[in-house]
Amino acid sequence: MLTITQALHDRIVEHARADHPDEACGVVAGPAGSDRPERFVPMLNAARSPTFYEFDSTDLLKLYREMDDRDEEPVVIYHSHTATEAYPSRTDVSYANEPGAHYVLVSTADTDGSGPFQFRSFRIVDGEITEEEVRIVAAY
Repeated sequence: MLTITQALHDRIVEHARADHPDEACGVVAGPAGSDRPERFVPMLNAARSPTFYEFDSTDLLKLYREMDDRDEEPVVIYHSHTATEAYPSRTDVSYANEPGAHYVLVSTADTDGSGPFQFRSFRIVDGEITEEEVRIVAAY
């Protein structure tokens, strides 16, 4: 289960909406071993595409160095889908290389009639996708 604060949830959704019609992407880092997302790090979609996202390699290297210096790890890796449901694509699965991370997808398309976005979390390990419950809390 992903436990995330309302404030972080809202920032991820806000980023997805702001970058629409392009996919948004980013990371929420947290203390190593804690499974607690804390530090919101929106990233630039270097692909600038409505159907694909790619972290800028220089920005990603900088982020991983920062996380190492702060004894953090990527707890949440998020991106948006602009025209499809919030479910990992084959490409998303092929790029999922952090087995301990929660992969959050936000859809900015109303694909299921439930409103303007979906917010879902998945574990992706060795190509296998497992959806998990998302629990939104006021604070940790």
